[in-house]
Amino acid sequence: MIPMRCYSCGKPLSQYWEKYKEEIKEKPIKEVLDNLGIKRYCCRAIFLGTIDEENIINFSNQD
Repeated sequence: MIPMRCYSCGKPLSQYWEKYKEEIKEKPIKEVLDNLGIKRYCCRAIFLGTIDEENIINFSNQD
């Protein structure tokens, strides 16, 4: 789950998350972040350190 804003500078980040996930499948991460306009190291660190929890957590219906 990506934070709505950068913790350090306050830049909105959530709007870039889906595009980021799509593009990193084909391009280097540095190139993707540059293309998205994520220039500050604090914002880049959030993208690099965020794990997509939907792929890790097994959601199941427990009755």
